[in-house]
Amino acid sequence: MSSNAAPRASLAAWDRNPNVAFAAFVATPAFVQTSSRQRDDLVPTPISDESATIYKFMFGKFAAWMVDERLKMSTVNAADLRRFVEHGKDGKRDLNSKIAYRYLRLLERCYDWLERTPNPAREAIAATDRAHLAQDAPMAALNGDELDRFLAALPAGRAPDQAGSAGWKRRRDRAMQVIMALAGLKVAEAVGLLLEEVGRQADVEGAIELNITPEQKHRTSYEHTAKLPREGVAELEAWLRERAELKIPGDLVFPASLEGEPLHKATVYRQVRATFERAGVAVPRAGGRTLRNTFAARQWKEGATPDELTAALGLALERSAQAYKYARANPEDGGAEDGGTEDEDAEDKGAEATPDTAKSGESDET
Repeated sequence: MSSNAAPRASLAAWDRNPNVAFAAFVATPAFVQTSSRQRDDLVPTPISDESATIYKFMFGKFAAWMVDERLKMSTVNAADLRRFVEHGKDGKRDLNSKIAYRYLRLLERCYDWLERTPNPAREAIAATDRAHLAQDAPMAALNGDELDRFLAALPAGRAPDQAGSAGWKRRRDRAMQVIMALAGLKVAEAVGLLLEEVGRQADVEGAIELNITPEQKHRTSYEHTAKLPREGVAELEAWLRERAELKIPGDLVFPASLEGEPLHKATVYRQVRATFERAGVAVPRAGGRTLRNTFAARQWKEGATPDELTAALGLALERSAQAYKYARANPEDGGAEDGGTEDEDAEDKGAEATPDTAKSGESDET
């Protein structure tokens, strides 16, 4: 062991509290050294806090599964790990193929560090068709006609002669879905968007900046600046004027109630899905992720560089932006699947998996 290596925790310690043991491990240079992509001639430094958060989320999912299965790090075998990455409900796997491979690679690194021989994760990878594991169906995106239909099916805006607050939630939903589709915000970023993050000065093309900060967002949201084009600015500004008239307290642009409480992501998912249904657009995931995929795919087609798209979407890794390059416009039969990126998978699984049973504590009605 090199002089700068962290002390190696015992397998028994990982059995007692796997989440605590992994959190300690992932914060050390030793974790970086277990990567197959780590160059031998470089002195390893710990990964970023943001990346560590994603890895801890992933390991936590595995640790919770071990509890359900009454397994421990010391007793898990290759067959168990294959069951983990293949489990799901109603015939649908919980982890898409690319994410499943990432989980096995992460666990392989853990067992390498623990010097468990043979390494059960490596055996699971060897026993599985690597091409099948690494393959991921292209993520679904809307084509131009479908995006136009989606926008045309948004909840109605406020009529010029309309007075009072009736229907205010539908107009809130309209503005929120516009910024998700045209600025590429994640659901959590739209839910947590703050008034102070909305730019007040339009650029020469009529676009405004949305200066996203991690505050009130998901733990995998990163500080970045998104641009809302002219056609979306009018919708957002109309909602902000109505919000001011309603005298809603707090800093959230899209509150759940007149008291300023935060929206639940499941509520947003239901409303986006309803818009897809009104538009007659069939997609595997009729939620915010498909809107974000569409935004990113359009950016690629318009000549955005990987660097620019990484910044516009607030991604942790440039390689995550590359995935959108291969997004497939939704076919007429709606048969595409949405693979997503690692951080988005971590954020969106819960909201999109059980939207109708989530207890958001609010009504979708006005």
